[in-house]
Amino acid sequence: QVEVAESGGGLVQAGDSLRLSCTASGRTFSNYAMGWFRQAPGKEREFVAAINWSGGTTTYADSVKGRFTISRDNAKNLVYLQMNSLKPEDTAVYYCAARSVRVVVSWSSGYNYWGQGTQVTVSS
Repeated sequence: QVEVAESGGGLVQAGDSLRLSCTASGRTFSNYAMGWFRQAPGKEREFVAAINWSGGTTTYADSVKGRFTISRDNAKNLVYLQMNSLKPEDTAVYYCAARSVRVVVSWSSGYNYWGQGTQVTVSS
């Protein structure tokens, strides 16, 4: 069993930056690809970014490409989502997920373990 927990959400203004953190404990962290998803009120959960086991491969949704950066520190069992130039449409609950395979995918069903989510609100 892997426990996933996010932190770092909050209320910011448009154009601001925010960094989310996610820790995954219980198994060897470097065996897992990690992903970030988000869900806005009334909308389905959508893919944001993902990173493979080593950090050498990343993938992003078109809506965040160039503004968000995913990274990981396997020594600390942490994955980060650096969010710059935030927009009101980035407002959502952000979820971190772990995939018990080293390669990345962008669909939510490919992830086995999920955190509870952290709220990000961007005001205009």
